[in-house]
Parts: sequence; structure tokens; C-alpha cells
Amino acid sequence: MRTVSLLAVTLGWLLLPTAAGATACGDPASPIARIQGSGPSSPKTGQQVTVEGIITLDTRYPGGFNGFFVQQADADTDHNPATSEALFVYTRNTAGKAGDRVRITGTATEFHGLTQLHRVTRITACGPGVLPAPLTIPWPPGRGAEAVEGMLVTIQHPMVVVEHHNLLRYGELTLAADDQRVPTQWLLPGPESFALEHRQTQQRLLLDDGYSRRFPPTISYLPAPLGPRRTLRTGTLTHGLTGIIDYRFGHWRLQPVTAPRFETTNPRRPAPARGADVTLRVTAMNLQNYFNGDGRGGGFPTPRGARTPDEADTQRRRLAAALRATNSDIITVTELENDGPDEFSALAALARELGPDWRYVQDNNPGEDAIRGAILYRHGRTRPVGPAAYPTRSEYPHPARPPLAQSFSLADGGSVRVVVTHFKSKNCRGARGRERDQRDGQSCFAHRRTQSARALARWLEELPAATGSRGTLLTGDLNSYAREAPLKVLARAGYTDLVRHFSGLDNHSFRYRGRRGTLDYSLASQELLPYVSHSEIWAINADEPAALGYRHGGQHQTAPSPWRSSDHDPVITDLTF
Repeated sequence: MRTVSLLAVTLGWLLLPTAAGATACGDPASPIARIQGSGPSSPKTGQQVTVEGIITLDTRYPGGFNGFFVQQADADTDHNPATSEALFVYTRNTAGKAGDRVRITGTATEFHGLTQLHRVTRITACGPGVLPAPLTIPWPPGRGAEAVEGMLVTIQHPMVVVEHHNLLRYGELTLAADDQRVPTQWLLPGPESFALEHRQTQQRLLLDDGYSRRFPPTISYLPAPLGPRRTLRTGTLTHGLTGIIDYRFGHWRLQPVTAPRFETTNPRRPAPARGADVTLRVTAMNLQNYFNGDGRGGGFPTPRGARTPDEADTQRRRLAAALRATNSDIITVTELENDGPDEFSALAALARELGPDWRYVQDNNPGEDAIRGAILYRHGRTRPVGPAAYPTRSEYPHPARPPLAQSFSLADGGSVRVVVTHFKSKNCRGARGRERDQRDGQSCFAHRRTQSARALARWLEELPAATGSRGTLLTGDLNSYAREAPLKVLARAGYTDLVRHFSGLDNHSFRYRGRRGTLDYSLASQELLPYVSHSEIWAINADEPAALGYRHGGQHQTAPSPWRSSDHDPVITDLTF
């Protein structure tokens, strides 16, 4: 009987290596790879198991993840590249520290896609261990991220910062092997563009800070805090990425164990120089909802913009710093509070901040939306010719944000017409029927934007020209990328995308969810095109961290510099007559 019992026990160890009841360090334990399995979820879900391995990252600190990552010692792995050798242990038990060998008994589970042990009943610290050697991998891994979930890895190639929207809030940077463009910036709308957008998402990795709380006081992997002269722009390269592959909140992440190195490959550049032969410089810029309350210090928080008078002052000063730095004669703006033309309006406040030479065009039809477009000009360099023009409701079917046109004088007696417009955004709120996302890469309200482009082109065609007109410069935020339908409509009507004309499609004025492209434009009519000497986007905003914007507080936010004065970049166009 003793022999049979001993044989049965021996066979049990060989055939069922779960060892949930064994607690002594060095006793047989469940291989972590068998708990992880080769699929998207653990084949041991709901079962009590005992594992033994090395703590590679301990996050049992205030604001951390309430647990640690444990990985099989190198000598104990199954050498199967399809299965991970690590997992997360959810516990507040304080036994063990990073580098220690530990033995844990708990229940295998999947927590929002992350394989982990919870309901931990025992942790035994077995003494110092030898950290596993980081596994060198590309990103994304050839066998998928599940195969390295929880493991200590080194990314074998540099990765590009494509998004930093959550850097201040959650300590996150979004990385990819290559910078990512909006598919419809260079592909026509359709299934190919939509599929590429999905692939781009799958290729990303979030660099995280190991904290679950919002607004961490410091971000451990940054070499120094952000400030007026210290930024971290998209396009920056990251080298030496070593850490734990983690999965939280729907994204694959790297929790670094050593600080990466950042290489600046997209530096800040001064405003484009204005040539001596330039007759007129026109700048178009989205102001990111510049609201000024009631204009007397009250009316805060505003519906869309600043929450306090101090924020509004900071925003105004920084917008003016950016616009003055362009050395422009005419400025067109969008996302400006639609609160009338009087001295307390946001438009009047911006004109005063620009300086005593600046005036603004009177607009008697600013639309029904909370925001509007507007035109400002430097009085000593040019003057309006005749009244401003705007379409009637029958001429422009979308009255919320109608376009505004104004002709301006030239030194030789001629004139040029400048137009500002702002098409419907891609936000899907309220989209119905054909305005819903058609899964072609153009997002929602593509039909309305296309109809707006047609109506705008018809209205401009019928608009009487001023005396000596050299043509029309159409500016603004079209909320459409370069290969989308509204740009095609305007091209057929004779309007040339000037930035594309001078430097191709590889440009951007905005970043949305890590993809870059042009939403802001300067387009010349056929008559005006021969007089355009240059047009470019000044990259002062879209590549800069939102953490440097006016809303996030801190002493580094108040300096009246152009950097991150908005979320859109200005488009600067030079005309020579």
C-alpha cells in the first residue's frame, strides 16, 4: 500500500504540476507558462495554483498597481516562444521585493485582459534571486504581445513618440515603430484607409509610469520636468526601452525598469523668415476655443475655453505671442468666442493684445454657433476694400459657422480677397444617417463637410470681385485631411492647397489620437496662385505636449511664448505682387 501510494504521489507530481498545496521554496510549482497558455486568456482561469519565480517589478507603493510582476527564473522556463513566462500578482501582502525569489499561491484570473493571480493566500520570500535576462523583441512582437505579457523585455529598435496627450494626466506616452500619419492624409477615403487606421493602433505601445493615479507628481522616466524651454515633442525617438510588458485599460504598455534615452529629432524652429520681396503675409490659425468670459473679468468658467480669468489672460497672451511672431499683415482665426464685435468681445481683446496697429473686420453674420471665424489686419500695411461679405442662409445651407470674406488693398491699387471658414468637426456626437462614420477614414459628418465645400465654392464664384482683384485666398480649419472629399471639391473649383503645392503631403497642422495630418489650410484661386511665393505650417502647437498648454497650471504655463498656444499649428502664406 505504501508503495502504491508513493507511486501515485510521484505520478501526481509528474502529471499535475499545479502544486497548489505545496508551499516550501524549491518544491514543485506550476510553470507560469502553463498558466498563461498560448491563447488570449489563461487555461487555468478560476483554479488555485502555486508559482515560484523572481519579482521583476514591484508596484506595491502608494498610487501603484497593488501588486508585482513575477517571472520564471531563466533556468525554469519552457523555452516555448508562444507562451509568456511571467504574470502579475494582485496583492497587498508585503513579502518579497524586486529581485527576490518568491513562492505565491493564488487563483488564476483574467482582469480586463491581463492574466494575474488574485485571492492570494500565501507568499513566501525565498531569498535573493537572479533577475531574468530581458528578452529582446521588436514591437509589435512577431508572435503577438500575449506571448510576452508580464515579461521583462528590451525593445530592439528605437520607437517614436506619436502622442503625449495623457503625459501630464496619467504619465503616458504613446510610441510606435514609425511616426503615424492619418491614412486619408495620403490615401483616398475607403476600406484601405480604414484598415490602415486599425493596423496603426495595433502597432502602438504606451510608455507608462507605474502609477494608477491621475496627475502623478513626477514622471520617473523623464530626464527632467517639462518647462518653457524643456519640451518633449512628438517625433522624438526613444532608445533603450527596457521594462515589463503590461496590459491595462485596453492598451499594451511598457512599465520601464530603467529610464529610456530621448533623442530630439523634431526640434522647435523659429517662425519662417519673411522675404524682402513679400507684399502680403497671411496667417491662418485655429485658436483652440479662445473665450474671454464677459470681457470685464466675469463670466467664468466659459463654456468651452478658459475656466478662470487667469487662464484667459494666459491664453490670450500666448496666442498673441504666436501670431505676432509670424510678422503677418492679415490674420484669420477660427474657434473664437462668438460674442459680438464690441469692445468686451474676445475678438476685440485679441486685437488689443496684438497691438495698436491691429483692427478686425466687422462681421454682421457670425453664425449661430458658440464659436466663429474672424479676420484681423494690420492697419498700417493694408486696409479693407468695401464691406465684408457673408452668405445668406439660402447660399450656405449650414448657418452655424458661415464663411466670411473681405477684400484688402494692395500698394499698387489692386486688391486680394481673403476668406475664413470652419467646417463641421469629425466628432460623432449627434451624427445620424449618412452623417455617421462610413468606415472610410473620414469619420462622421463627412457628407456635411463636402456639402459645405460645394456651397462655399458656389458662393465665392458668384461673389462680385473688388476693383483690381488678383484673386482669392481661402483659409481656415476644414476639419478634413488632404485626400478627403472636401479638398477634392475645392480643387475642382480651382483652389490649390498651397502647403501641398510647395512641399507635398507629408505635412501636418494637427495630431489626433497619435496620427498627424492637415486640417488647416490656405488655398489659392487660379488667379491668385501665380502671386503666391510660399506657404508653410509653423509647427508650434500640434507636436507640443498638452501639458504645456494654458489650462494645466504651473509656473511654466504663464510665459507668453508661442509654444503650445493652441492645439493647431498656424498656416503662413506669402504673396508677392
